This record gives sequence, structure tokens and C-alpha cells, in this order.
Amino acid sequence: MSFRHTIALGLVASLATASLPLSAGSAPDLSGQILGEVRSGGGIAQMGASVLLYNRYEQLIRHAMTNESGKFGFDGLSPDVYSVRVSLASFVPAVRRNIEVLAGAERVLNINLASVLSTIQLAPISAPTATLMSDEWKWVLRASQSTRPALRLLPNNPSTPSARTGASIFSDTTGVVRVSAGGGDQSGGDVQQDLGTAFGVATSIAGDSRVRVSGNLGFNPISGLPSASFRATYARASDLTRGAQVAVTARQVYLPTLAGSATPGSPMIGPALRTASMTAVDRMDVADNLHLEYGASLESISYQDRLNYLSTFGRVTYEMGQNGTVKFGYSSATDPQELMTRENEASENINRDLLILSKLPRISRRDGRTRVQRNQNYEIGYAIVDGSRTYSATAFVDDISNARFFLSGAHDMFAADDLLADLSSRGVVFNAGNFRRSGASISAKQSLGDKSEIAISAGRASSLVAHEIGATASAEEFRTALHAVPRPWVTVRASTELPVLGTHLSASYGWTDFRTLVPLHYSLTSRENQEIGWNVRMRQPLPGFGGMRMEAVAELRNLLAQGYLPVGSGERRDVLTNSPRGVRGGLSFIF
Repeated sequence: MSFRHTIALGLVASLATASLPLSAGSAPDLSGQILGEVRSGGGIAQMGASVLLYNRYEQLIRHAMTNESGKFGFDGLSPDVYSVRVSLASFVPAVRRNIEVLAGAERVLNINLASVLSTIQLAPISAPTATLMSDEWKWVLRASQSTRPALRLLPNNPSTPSARTGASIFSDTTGVVRVSAGGGDQSGGDVQQDLGTAFGVATSIAGDSRVRVSGNLGFNPISGLPSASFRATYARASDLTRGAQVAVTARQVYLPTLAGSATPGSPMIGPALRTASMTAVDRMDVADNLHLEYGASLESISYQDRLNYLSTFGRVTYEMGQNGTVKFGYSSATDPQELMTRENEASENINRDLLILSKLPRISRRDGRTRVQRNQNYEIGYAIVDGSRTYSATAFVDDISNARFFLSGAHDMFAADDLLADLSSRGVVFNAGNFRRSGASISAKQSLGDKSEIAISAGRASSLVAHEIGATASAEEFRTALHAVPRPWVTVRASTELPVLGTHLSASYGWTDFRTLVPLHYSLTSRENQEIGWNVRMRQPLPGFGGMRMEAVAELRNLLAQGYLPVGSGERRDVLTNSPRGVRGGLSFIF
């Protein structure tokens, strides 16, 4: 045997000998576990508690329920930092962040739920040998629905960093295309004012963040010129009610000119309304039962004049378990649409963006200058859930400047410098000046099964009335004659979903002193708001095709034309309103 062959055989034998210990033993387990036990303040095990597991990006990745011993478990976790939220009826939820899971180690949580202050205590990190787990804990992992091995057969689960390797950077992509027509409420801002065709696309990037792009395109029915608006939103987490988000919005809309003010032979086209804004919203958990939502918006508006302003808003929520929830809200400059849509957690993410995109700034004209309605609002609210019923109460103070209302009629009472053409009708917008209003309300909502509910709200809030003015009074004299007086109001709302057809119907009627002008208040702490007159909404699912769903929607606002304040006397008589009668419908394609 040659010297070369001797060396080769020696190398082969050495490699075989070195590989024996590795082949004889099993591969080391690099995953970790989070185990927990939920008890009340008296030490009683709590069965059926909901346990949510979030990754470092505040994205929900697991869900478990405690067993009869109050225990739960999550296994197969990649080494990382996690958060846990535990909730159970009649107790204040408990939250624990920055739970570090090491390879092959277990983290044990001791959760104590209470009606005032719930806590989660971390036991010391066990040795990374996975030998300290008792048979009882192993049975908890086997019985836990959220950690059954069948759920780990998906190799492309975007929730774990290791599974994202080699997978597509984009996932969970959804979209909607909506074609609509009809009138909208530009004065009150309560009805979506789609330009014609709206679209939205949302997708996750690497499973860690969410990006949405939406737009609104159409031709103005009066001027015939194209108008467009676009919005891009970046969210750090897929759940917009928890994570931070930044949105950029841009619009360009051509408003028609006032009747009689256009040059003969020229089109009825006014200056372009251009807006650009950037909004940031975030949420911070100060304590397990104390949460803070806050944000700011920087907006620039160009319409004959250029206006730049900063809006700030925030809301504090204190959860008291079975004793209810207290909220305090604040906003300045404009209505914080982002904060109000976050309150409605049932809303789809894309629909939220389309709703915000359809809200044009509340601009008006005063003394020949462009003005923007600005609100400074303070509000406190309380809500408590009693079985299938929810009771709530709110109180607010609102300082409004350059209030914007809809004026219909001959339009010759005031000078053109105090009027602005409306986007989708032949009416105009009038600047009613500055005033302060306050109010309080109570409401009760009764759930009738899973798909029906009825709610009634009642309160007392400031409305506007006008002193007698002459037929030749100026716009400034009329603004001076307006003053706020308290008036009662009641709103009844009912909604249901019809079986078989799946039609979702919602109807409401709002009563108040219809001889006054009611500036509607959109609550920051409650989902029940004051409405005017008779309103009907309908959403009808339609048969889809190719994996696409279809829906037809219709909305009828203030069908009885109530809440109109007469202006002037004799033949020169207009009406001022905050909720003009309107009909709107559309068709949505959802994929």
C-alpha cells in the first residue's frame, strides 16, 4: 500500500470516528416554551382565560385558552422577545412585554387577575436542557389547541423569522375596488364623498409591517374636470388598534364656481383645491389597565390662499374590569379621523383608509379669504358592559372656529366673498363664524343575538338659533345674530343581518328641535353619536367570481329633510343646514 493511500485511509477513519458521537445522539432542541398559570387574587385557578401571544413587532402569532387547572402553554418558539396578554370576563386584562425566550429554555408566568390591578410575574429562566418540565406541563402543551403539531406543518408561516427565510417578501395581500355615485354631506362630513371610483390594496412586508395604498378617482359632475386623491399608510403591526402608523395623503379636486360668477363662455371651473398631509398615530400601554393613544397631523391646504396647520389629538383609556371603562379624549384643529376610526375595531383596515380619504377639509370663505374649520374638543366618557347590554355616558366641550354649513336657495343674500361652491351639488357653503358648544349624553345598546342590536341615545347639547335680521343684512351681521342655546335630542338606531340573503340593514332616527341648526358632534369616547332625521343604510353581498367578492351598498341621509334653519324673509329666503338630504349608492369588488 502506497504512502498516499495510507494517508487517505487515516483521514476517512478519523472523520468516521469524529462523526460517531453526533450520529449517536439526537440534534439539540433550539426552540423554547412559554408556560403559564392563571389564578385570581384569592388563588383560585381560572379556566377559559384567553391568552394572546405577540412577537416583538406586536403582531399576534398564537392564541390559547387555560385548562381546568388555569394553565396554558406555547411551545416551538424561536429564540426571541415576546409579549403576552391575558383577559377574562370580570377581570382587568394583564399584559407583560419583553419576555425573553432562549433556545431550549422555558419561561414560566404566574398570572394573578384582579378587578383593579392584574399582574404577571416571571419565574427565573430554567436551564436550557428542557428537563425541568413536569409531565403535567407536557400534557398542557399536548392539549393546547394553539400548539398542536398540526398547526406547525405550515413551512411558510410568516409569523416566525425562520419561516420567512426564502419566502416571498409580500404576503396576506387584499384589495377592494369601489364604484359609487350620489350626493354626499360635505358640510357635516358624515357621509363618504367618493369622487367616483375608489381602490385600496394592503399587504404585509416580511410579516413584520403592513403597507396600504388607496386612492379615489373621478370627474366632477359640475366642472367635468378630473379629481384625484391618494393615501399611503405604513403600520408597524398588522393590528392598527395597537401598533404605530404613519400616513401620507394628497388630494387635488376642482371645485365649481359660484352660479353667475363665471365669465360668459368660460367653463364653470374654480381654482383647484390641493391638500397634502402627514399623520402619525401610536399607542402606549402605561400600565396593564391604562392605555394612551396619541398622534399629530401636519396639513397644507391650497385654495386661492395657502394654509398650514398642526393638529394634535389623544385619548386615555382606563379599564376597571367589571366596573367599566373610563376614557378621556382631546383634539385640536380638526376632527381626528384616524383616532375615531381606530375606535371602531370592527372596521376593515382598507375601509378605514378609504373613509379618511373621502373626508375633504372643511374649508369655507370669509371676507374673501379661505378659512378652515378648527375644533378644540375635550370629552370624557364612561361605559360598562352588563351581559348583552352596554351603557355609556359622555360629556364634552367644543370650541369651533369658522364653522362650515350648507346653504341652499337663491344664494343672493350674501356676497360671493362669503360663499364657496359645494363639490357635488349646486348649493354653496357658508362660514357661520365662531362659537362654543357643550353637551352631555347617555346611551344604552342591547345585542339581540350575534347579528342584531338596538341602541338609544339621549342628551342635551348646544344648537344654533338666529335673531331676526333684515332682508339686506350682511354675512357678518348674520354671524353676529347666531347664538348657541341648549336643546334636547334623542337618537334611536337598529341594525340586523337578514338570514339567507345576508343583507345588512341599519336605520336610525334622530329627533331634536328642528327649528335650530345642530352642529353634529362626533364622539372620541363612544360609538354612539347624535344623528339628524331618518337615515337608512344597506349592504348586500352579491355572488362573486374568480375568488372575488361583491357588495352593493346604499345610503339615504335625512330623508325627511329635517333640521333646516331658515335664513332671511320674504322672497329672499335660504335655508342653512348641517345635514342636507342625500342619496348615495355603490358597488364594491373585494379580493
